[in-house]
Amino acid sequence: MSSYFSLFIFLCVLNISFGEMFTSMMSVNQAVFAEKQLIDHLRIYIELEIQRLDDIKRFFSRVTSLHSGVYNEPSATIANPIVAFKLVKRLKSEWMNVVYTNEAEENIKALREGYRKMEVSLPKLEDLQGAAQGLMRLQDVYDLHVEGLVQGHFQQITNGNAVDIYKPPLSDSLSGDDCFLIGKVAYDLEDYYHSVQWFEEAVRLFRGTEWSPENEGTLEDALDHLAFSHFKTGNISYALSLSRELLLHDPMNRRVHFNVEKYEKLLDESPPVNQSLALKRADTTYLRTRNVYEKLCQTKGSEPKHFENPRLFCDYFTNGNPGLLLQPIKRELISLHPYVVLFHGFVTRPEAKSIREYAMPGLRRSVVASGLNQATAEYRISKSAWLKESVHEVVGKVDRRITMVTGLNVQPPYAEYLQVVNYGIGGHYEPHFDHATSDSSPLYRLKTGNRVATLMIYLSSVEAGGFTAFIYANFSVPVVENGALFWWNLKRNGQGNVDTLHAGCPVIVGDKWVANKWVHEYGQEFRHRCSLNPEE
Repeated sequence: MSSYFSLFIFLCVLNISFGEMFTSMMSVNQAVFAEKQLIDHLRIYIELEIQRLDDIKRFFSRVTSLHSGVYNEPSATIANPIVAFKLVKRLKSEWMNVVYTNEAEENIKALREGYRKMEVSLPKLEDLQGAAQGLMRLQDVYDLHVEGLVQGHFQQITNGNAVDIYKPPLSDSLSGDDCFLIGKVAYDLEDYYHSVQWFEEAVRLFRGTEWSPENEGTLEDALDHLAFSHFKTGNISYALSLSRELLLHDPMNRRVHFNVEKYEKLLDESPPVNQSLALKRADTTYLRTRNVYEKLCQTKGSEPKHFENPRLFCDYFTNGNPGLLLQPIKRELISLHPYVVLFHGFVTRPEAKSIREYAMPGLRRSVVASGLNQATAEYRISKSAWLKESVHEVVGKVDRRITMVTGLNVQPPYAEYLQVVNYGIGGHYEPHFDHATSDSSPLYRLKTGNRVATLMIYLSSVEAGGFTAFIYANFSVPVVENGALFWWNLKRNGQGNVDTLHAGCPVIVGDKWVANKWVHEYGQEFRHRCSLNPEE
């Protein structure tokens, strides 16, 4: 692919809306370019302001030198008509021009106009909220230590010690205002488990530091929100202590005085027991397998090693297809139940790059099935696009390769178009089935046919996280760049295989791209034969 085409794709992407930026790392990467443009606008503003202030300084120096020199003898000096004229002119004209100049207003107006033109390409409030929720998701799924995250470290507490699960080559710490905004997102969601932890860090960092004009929060704000968060979690004593501290900074705050009286009354009525109150995460109605899911994301579960199970193997695979005889594909049998295979080197790097670039202009927030409709969901954070073979030659090439290794008919309507997915900040897809279940609409099943198989191509690598976890089978597979993971969703008798419940673990660090090919049961009758045996 030529560099001109790559530039064309990049410019096309820049022209699309950056809505829901947090759902795709590609959009986040483009935000870097947007900030560079803002930096240019700010640089011009600073240069103009420096020039304006230099002009004022020159006027100040000239007038000051006159009063320390020429005007030392006022009577003699004023007798000189030229000096007198210049004094009158200065006071009537020059001082007025300096004081009433609109140059400063014009400079700030130009800066604001440049910002206004770029607002369409800047993050929205939902992006800030989504990015904060992404950090909290990583905190939960990987059991990360909040104090470590604040310092730019990805750490777990093991036997009382902070242990790095990933060390980024470049790290950046969070400020008190950063922590305040994360806590505020949790607070607004009434998620006091997270708001307490992040407001604690905000208060710690705000103490002893000067407020900066770019900050949204203050020490007083953080104390106020932290006190109420502790109250909501049942820690009334600490809520009272924080409220009293807040009154030292804001003694006239009537609302806080009322809260102090309320907390004191509650403590008088029900004195606290000498035991620490442990914060508890809120339960979720959707993710019933949360503990197993998070454990598989943190480790590779009980994935059997090949030397422990001789029925698992690696080989060079041809599938009896002439197209693979001279260049067989590397196959790794990951699991027998469910049957999961990893094909190494399934695509080349240039092919993966082309697929990513073709998908970029069409990326939109990923959706999930909701009855007969589709909707976005918090348990799937990514953007996706669909690519057709008729439009993109590389897609047709990949489709033919899928047929060679699986023996399946992957042409529509017997399979879906290639879906390209780019994950966002803490991007994930919580446990789900690819096939229709008993909860799915019958019309949906008749219209599309059930998904008999899934092939997922890893189009990029990631630095940490992003495993594909099979929940009931209790194993997970790390991202293998250019590899393809294949499994059967249905048993031979057409029933769904519950062991294929799987998830895309949140990406800790990296830009995860995958391409999904879902093959339907219709059209495979003579390629993947049925059986009445439910165990096959």
